[in-house]
Amino acid sequence: MPNIKSAKKRVLVSKRRNAENVAKKSRVRNAIKKFNAAIEAGDVALAEQLLPETVSIIDRAASDGVFHANTAARKKATVCRSLDKLKKA
Repeated sequence: MPNIKSAKKRVLVSKRRNAENVAKKSRVRNAIKKFNAAIEAGDVALAEQLLPETVSIIDRAASDGVFHANTAARKKATVCRSLDKLKKA
């Protein structure tokens, strides 16, 4: 444990921010899992309804700095591609 007051604060702040970032990553993973479950079930209507929500959650995580912009773009593209594949089938 640090002895200097500012170092103690940094430890506390970094713990709190780490917990927030873990929660945001979890939120993204859960949204993608929910969307993929709709895709697996073949429910196009539900998947179309979940798409904007999922993309919004991914964008929010990227704007907060949890994900790099390219990572967020890749996740969104994967989600959209899976919906398009389901629509064509």
